Amino acid sequence: MPRLFGTDGVRGVANTELTCELAYRLGQAAAVFLGESVVVGKDTRLSGDMLESALVAGITSAGGTALLAGVIPTPGVALLTRALGASGGVVISASHNPPEYNGIKLFDAAGFKLPDEVEDHIEGFVRGGGLEGLVERSKVTGENVVMPSGAALGVAIPLDEACEIYINHAVNSIRDQGIDFSGMTIALDAGHGASALTSAEALRRLGAEVIAINEDFDGTDINVECGSTHLAPLAALMEESGADVGIAHDGDADRVMMMAPGGIEIDGDVIEAVCALDMKERGVLPGNTAVSTVMCNLGFVHAMRDAGIDVVQTKVGDRYVLEEMRDKGYAIGGEQSGHMILLEHNSTGDGLMTACQFLAAVKRTGKPVAEAAAVMTRFPQVLINVRVRDKHTAAENPAIKAAVAAAEEALGDNGRVLLRPSGTEPVIRVMVEALDAEQAEAEAQKLAEVVEREG
Repeated sequence: MPRLFGTDGVRGVANTELTCELAYRLGQAAAVFLGESVVVGKDTRLSGDMLESALVAGITSAGGTALLAGVIPTPGVALLTRALGASGGVVISASHNPPEYNGIKLFDAAGFKLPDEVEDHIEGFVRGGGLEGLVERSKVTGENVVMPSGAALGVAIPLDEACEIYINHAVNSIRDQGIDFSGMTIALDAGHGASALTSAEALRRLGAEVIAINEDFDGTDINVECGSTHLAPLAALMEESGADVGIAHDGDADRVMMMAPGGIEIDGDVIEAVCALDMKERGVLPGNTAVSTVMCNLGFVHAMRDAGIDVVQTKVGDRYVLEEMRDKGYAIGGEQSGHMILLEHNSTGDGLMTACQFLAAVKRTGKPVAEAAAVMTRFPQVLINVRVRDKHTAAENPAIKAAVAAAEEALGDNGRVLLRPSGTEPVIRVMVEALDAEQAEAEAQKLAEVVEREG
């Protein structure tokens, strides 16, 4: 039986895979495992209302209080959980996935995602029938477990100022630095998602002129050919408006991709490079270290090395980045996808906060966005997916190891090889970076052929 929790909560097609019954049990689990007060937020998906109703029924049936934030970015729920002193938070969102999907992810009282062991306990509770299952089993074991009733039932309380608290948090983080964005024109693609209620308003309060698209939503258009995973609409808006910079969010706005005039994409690696350099300059870079994953571009590593900043690379996934940051006391970490964690400001990826801190860093340089982003030169990267018989043993194959060593010797310090098994398919991902695109392609093809033959 596959694990209930994936890398970012429980996800599936709403009403067929992610059902109301499952949402109800997860709501009960939130009250049982997190505590009596739970902040609940959602993105703009059509299924959000349905799943919210079931989730809140679960929370209140277990005696918990559901604090309803409504439509709000995922980082807004993490922030509110801390700001209100709640026991935990729940977000109903499938992030960048298509509209028919939805998800449920939980935060602890500090606004952090739950560790695997807690998720495992929750999964056992859910699969065991939730509170009702505990009551039935208690009849056999003799334990005193009863369903709450009467005055022991919980309530749901709307949070009318939820988005306002989140907006002010981002705005104040910039004002406290003595900076604003006056004179700056920003193109924004809200992706028909939760950022439609927050990002443009925050940027305007900071003095920017904001030209926004995809701020409307009907529940079926979130992430559809727009937002951070489809940058063509933002590029068109940039060209049409002559904006100084472009910002694109995914559905729950926990990530951001940016753009300079001329359609120059600014991904998470570049954003992190600019912010890390700025933090070092200001003396607020703990451990003189930036955290990324093994999939970050080699250009990021070189840019940091040239600036005297150490880079720690973790397994792919923001939870591994965050674990490293919390364990070692680092303040900045991110992924190429634009999911960046700035622990001084929030406990999870925050697309609005990331964009604001990037723009503040650019402002301090006194340079145009494209010039400020040029601190990092992206190495050409080739990725080939190779189907294999056994993805777990392929990397230890002598012929494959020899081929990797040969490729690394050919590339030297100006290139990189990475073999990584897919988490969901019988596939080895062969990634090669080099200063020259043709060399990267040639080395990747040679290596892929060996992996295919030997794997």
